[in-house]
Amino acid sequence: MSKKKKAFLVLADGTYFEGYSFGYDGDTEGEVVFNTSITGYQEILTDPSYKGQIVTMTYSQIGNYGINSEDMESDKPQVAGFIVKEYFENYSNFRAEKSLGQWLKENKIVAIHGIDTRKLTRHIRNEGAMPGLISITDFDIERLKKKAKEIPPMSGQDLVKEVTTDKPYWWDQGVWELGKGYKKTAVNEDRFFVVLYDYGIKRNILRLLKSAGVKVLVVPSTTPYEEVMDMKPDGIFLSNGPGDPAALDYIVENIAKFVGNIPIFGICLGHQLLSRALGAKTFKLKFGHRGANQPVMDLESGRVEITAQNHGFAVDTETLPDTVRKSHINLNDKTLEGIRDDKKFLLSVQYHPEASPGPHDSAYLFSEFMKLMERFREG
Repeated sequence: MSKKKKAFLVLADGTYFEGYSFGYDGDTEGEVVFNTSITGYQEILTDPSYKGQIVTMTYSQIGNYGINSEDMESDKPQVAGFIVKEYFENYSNFRAEKSLGQWLKENKIVAIHGIDTRKLTRHIRNEGAMPGLISITDFDIERLKKKAKEIPPMSGQDLVKEVTTDKPYWWDQGVWELGKGYKKTAVNEDRFFVVLYDYGIKRNILRLLKSAGVKVLVVPSTTPYEEVMDMKPDGIFLSNGPGDPAALDYIVENIAKFVGNIPIFGICLGHQLLSRALGAKTFKLKFGHRGANQPVMDLESGRVEITAQNHGFAVDTETLPDTVRKSHINLNDKTLEGIRDDKKFLLSVQYHPEASPGPHDSAYLFSEFMKLMERFREG
């Protein structure tokens, strides 16, 4: 690496850490959170659900397999900033094209390494996720503390409008295969037509839908119910995304019109918004669930899945209507992880069955969505 450049991480409660920059030379701010995944930093960095957040990796060595152009969950990195214990400029992987640091610089993402990430993670677990900043240009700690204290919290923020697509588009890319890349599927091979609301979509969701035999049209978050129903889709998909679901009443009101009229599948933010459309409330978790090792139980079968998760809010179980079945719970803290309503053809989960990164235990849910649409089609 070139000469080390000093950097500071300062939290809203005045806690600060001194380290070194390995990304873009600038300052940034956002909610400071942590992710417990060992691999998959590129997919994490490009996940739109992290918009407005500074992500800490709890795994100590980051950057050692570089960056490639295939493992992208969106067009660019979406995080507000990046924090790691030990950064590796020299990478080794047959698919790598450049270093993590170079890629972050090119995309103007501020990053810091060389701090005690265990101490930071413990602090977030004890005190909760909170706003913070990374500074490469200003080393006046008292001034930085004052600035960090004034950063708005995540609660109440509508970040969907910053990540949703500007216009509709068709998706034709299937899942990745070693030596073959991403498979393209012809439209006439598709069994179902799904309109997918983009609240901050991850590409692997699109790939798995396409590989399952779905013709996928991605539409902006504000696309009206009437416009979508005129397209005569077989189902509606509500995507993941960033921010506070309680700040998205305009989306909830639109989703409510679909309920009972067409099969719906929601993931993460989509699950929260569907639950709100059914009358439930959401709340902010102390430090959220972010990682690739969260245990979730299917309440009907008793089967336990190890899941990938990324959320800072959850649905209040007590506020769900009696007609809605609680399908999954988190075994760590018993928070709600899934709902179903067979009569209204609804299915949603708080976690990420598409993983990327993470285990594939929950990929079957895409087949469940196919069955839901088949049942609806048969009347």
